[in-house]
Amino acid sequence: MLYASIDIGSNAVRLLFANAFTREGNIYIEKATLVRIPVRLGMDVFKKSRITKKRADMLTKTMKAFSLLIDVYKPVKLAACATAAMREASNGMEVIQRIREETGIKVKLIDGIEEANIIRSISRFNHLQGKELCLFIDVGGGSTEISLVSDKKLLDQRSFKIGTIRLLENKVSGKEWDRMKQWLDGFRKDFDRLGAIGSGGNINKITKIYGNPELKLLTVDSLEKAYNTLNRYTVEERMEKLGLRYDRADVIVPAGRVFLFILRYIGAESITVPKIGLADGLIFRMYEKHLD
Repeated sequence: MLYASIDIGSNAVRLLFANAFTREGNIYIEKATLVRIPVRLGMDVFKKSRITKKRADMLTKTMKAFSLLIDVYKPVKLAACATAAMREASNGMEVIQRIREETGIKVKLIDGIEEANIIRSISRFNHLQGKELCLFIDVGGGSTEISLVSDKKLLDQRSFKIGTIRLLENKVSGKEWDRMKQWLDGFRKDFDRLGAIGSGGNINKITKIYGNPELKLLTVDSLEKAYNTLNRYTVEERMEKLGLRYDRADVIVPAGRVFLFILRYIGAESITVPKIGLADGLIFRMYEKHLD
């Protein structure tokens, strides 16, 4: 069955078409088409606390284009969500209402905890490298969501205002880093029992270039090498040497910084990167509900 999902993030807006099916009792999501437009709502919101008319117009045009593609593909169902930038924008609900009026697409505003739950639901990686506990880490443009899971049971989770666009705009306070460390310290005694899973376009790209994409594995040493190498390059050099798009070339370094900070803090040696995201999770949830 073909489904569609839209993820309105702080950096980019994504439209995913994917087939969902069941095999041997497991749900599989097979991507058909992914369209990604770097609208960058966070550039407005994290500086001005609102979405400017220019960027609201760009987002609305993007959603109109997505609406046309949806009409052509004819998925059985669509889900659309907006995350950090939209929920922090003083005019976020006005923009959501405009999208609904001009495109017919109903966008749901979700908080960081629900975002983490949706992303985590699709993962079948529960025990990593023999570890008893799993730390799910999703780094976006506006926030980082971290969940602690044991055998599919959620033990704790937090959302932090630390994201790639915020870091580019110098809008992350030292207190927020301290808040993250304080939360991680709450299960320090379990650090040696932790495996890690990473999600987001940046960690996917770093794994593809510097890690082992076949095994979906990135060692922390390789991540540190990637971060140091990329950090030495200018944005233009990252585009030229690695073939990155501009909207990936600038945010990939702050993303690497966040992942490296967390993994070094908990003493991890590697992170599993199964290439999952909010758009995939939305489709998983829709198909799961259909089966129920």
